Amino acid sequence: MKKNLVALVAGIVGACGFAPLGAWPLTLAAFALLLWLVADAPRMRSALTRGWWFGVGHFTLGLNWIATAFTYQAAMPAWLGWVAVVLLSLYLAVYPAMATGLAWRWGAARPDQPAGRSTLRLVLIFAAAWIVTEWLRATLFTGFAWNPLGVALLPTPASWTAQWIGTYGLSGFAALLAGALLILWRREWRPAAGLVGAVAVASGLAALASRPPEGAARVALRIVQPNIGQQDKWEEGFEDQNMARLEQMSAASPAEPRLLLWPEAAITRPLENELAYLPLQRETALLRREVGALLRPGDLLLTGGITWRSATGEELTSATNSVFAIGAGGRILARYDKAHLVPYGEYLPMRPILSAIGLSRLAPGDVDFDPGPGPRTLDLPLIGKAGFQLCYEIIFSGEVVDRANRPAFLFNPSNDAWFGAWGPPQHLAQARLRALEEGLPILRSTPTGISAVIDAEGRLLASLPWRERGVIDSRLPLPKPPTPFARLGNVLPLAFALLLAALGLLLSRRARTIAKRAETR
Repeated sequence: MKKNLVALVAGIVGACGFAPLGAWPLTLAAFALLLWLVADAPRMRSALTRGWWFGVGHFTLGLNWIATAFTYQAAMPAWLGWVAVVLLSLYLAVYPAMATGLAWRWGAARPDQPAGRSTLRLVLIFAAAWIVTEWLRATLFTGFAWNPLGVALLPTPASWTAQWIGTYGLSGFAALLAGALLILWRREWRPAAGLVGAVAVASGLAALASRPPEGAARVALRIVQPNIGQQDKWEEGFEDQNMARLEQMSAASPAEPRLLLWPEAAITRPLENELAYLPLQRETALLRREVGALLRPGDLLLTGGITWRSATGEELTSATNSVFAIGAGGRILARYDKAHLVPYGEYLPMRPILSAIGLSRLAPGDVDFDPGPGPRTLDLPLIGKAGFQLCYEIIFSGEVVDRANRPAFLFNPSNDAWFGAWGPPQHLAQARLRALEEGLPILRSTPTGISAVIDAEGRLLASLPWRERGVIDSRLPLPKPPTPFARLGNVLPLAFALLLAALGLLLSRRARTIAKRAETR
């Protein structure tokens, strides 16, 4: 029981490497302690249990912002939001438990097997298992990819390797560095030096192989952050006031054509609707003309908005959370519909059942959003090929770009106003990793922060602080040539996991061979 408590505390400490704290050395130390707990486990069940307790602590602290989001969404007391965080963590902790269980099964030294280089073997198998289980966490049951371990290494030179092995592969490198700490503590100098040296060499080679964009940025852009809180966004009395603020902040413009960027759901009234009700159709047309009046010929507005859908033409049956490309005069040039919807945020799973027992308020509104078809590249005036990822879609490594039609940049409008203090910087960090992986600049516009211009190497060129009103006037950064990860996606981190596992099993086989030879002498 004491070891389980140690694992829980280690998991909490391990989450300190994520934004906004950014104490990544603590994360490595916490994972080194987890590896020691796995090596010390007398049986597989103990290793699984310790990994699970570690995960509970890790996700409870790292995802504390969900408590704020949950209570905003369902208008429930704050304590119930923390219950939601813990319940989610109880599930997510299954994935670290799987990693520790696999590491113990195939990597730990046991009395019936020769120890050999047991610690190094354990570290290699654990790193491989962590890559695979983290990918599974992002994939199964619609996936929840928030805060992969690799994002803690974003401030370090190791982050360059994301261009080759993606975020999940970077998580594997973090596990290897944590393992090096454990090996050093056990005074096994050569294996520790080998692990650190391998990560250092890979990081250096990835940085040297990186090719910068060619040419100069041309397109002028303005990102608007109106600082409209979640509590004011959907109130009927605030609609006109919010719209006036967006228009006022967008009005001043340079003489040249420019790209204007507004946040997710910046316009809360429908920009398109399928309802046959004539007054509503007129209202939608007037809204588009009002927005279009801001734009001169050659200007382009990308804004979050909604489409009302109707199966009958007479009643609202569903909606889409969308990005609209709007030209002068309010003409809609293109639309992207969000594909990866947030359960309980944008749709209510099992709505008929939950509504029948009075839990429909777990999701806002009486209708669900429909998912779009997935990553799409739209060829638009002024900016050319653009990709779109709405809000939390950007956290899914390897799933943000149409690889058959590569865009020149990604637009990531988001509404982080209900993500508390920790959610917005964590969201930004994950967007920076997507830019680094794909070799594409990313533009973020949010109502309350953190809006940003991110270049194709994941660097923050400009940003607006959380809960501040302001605009960013900048130029659209250029893309890099496709990175290896941009070409092959998550095949690369999974292949890296396979390589690590093979090395670990090879060490195990070699240890058995040496032991058998010693017995026959």
